[in-house]
Amino acid sequence: MTDHNPIVGSGTSLQAWNGSKKLAQLASISADELVPPNSRAVIIAPHPDDEVLGCGGLMHQLAQLGRPLKLISVTDGSASHPGSSTWPAERLCVIRPQESAEALRRLDLPMHSLQWIRGGFADTSVAQHEDQLTAFIERYLEPTDVVFTTWANDGHSDHEAVGRASARAAHAVGARLHEVPIWAWHWASPEDDRLPWERARKILLEPADIARKRHAAHAFASQLEGDPRIGLPPVLAADVLERLMQPFEVVFL
Repeated sequence: MTDHNPIVGSGTSLQAWNGSKKLAQLASISADELVPPNSRAVIIAPHPDDEVLGCGGLMHQLAQLGRPLKLISVTDGSASHPGSSTWPAERLCVIRPQESAEALRRLDLPMHSLQWIRGGFADTSVAQHEDQLTAFIERYLEPTDVVFTTWANDGHSDHEAVGRASARAAHAVGARLHEVPIWAWHWASPEDDRLPWERARKILLEPADIARKRHAAHAFASQLEGDPRIGLPPVLAADVLERLMQPFEVVFL
C-alpha cells in the first residue's frame, strides 16, 4: 500500500470506528448470498489466525449452512516474534498451526470434512514468491469456488501479496473472489477514502457467532503474548482484538 509500515502505535480506536458514518451506512449481505448452494468457500489466510480474525463469524455461518469449506494457510506464522527466545521461529512453526486447529474446533467447523492446505511459504517474505504462490493457489481452486482472502491494500506485506496472488489465481480458474480487511482497521480512519467503500458489505453476526469467534481468537495464545524482556508487545493486543470483534464482518466484493 505504501513504502512505510502503517501498522504502528495503538491504531484507530474502536470508539472512532463506532462513530463512522460510512461504516454505519454499509449494506448487509448474508452468508447464503455470498456462497450460494453448490459452491464451496475457500479461505486463504496469510498467517494462522487471519482466517478467524477476518471471517471467523462467516466461516461459522457457512458451516451451519452446510457449505463445503477449504482453508489454505499460506505460512506457519513463525516470524511473529522476531528476536524472541521465548517464542523462537522453531517453536512458533509448530505451535501456530496447532492454535489454528483449536480455533477452528471452537468455531464448530466440521473438522472431519474441512479441507486444510498448508502452503509452507516463509512468513514476512511471501511477496518474494508471489508467482509461486499464485500457481500453488490455482491448483486448489475450482470455477464454482468463492474465495475469501486478505485485502490487497491491507497494509501488511504478506496480506497484500496473498491478496494479489489469490486474485490472480481466482481469475485464472474463473472463481469469484472477495477481499477481507484486517490490518486496515488499525491504520485507516473512520471515513477513509482509501477504503473501497463502494465494494464493502457487512456480514451481520449473531451474539452466538461473536462469542464463538472471540473464543476461537483466544486459542492463539502465542499472539496474545509478547516478550517483555525485549520490549515486544503482543501481536493481538487488547485494542487490536476488540476492533476485530465487532457484531459484523466486512468483505469487499
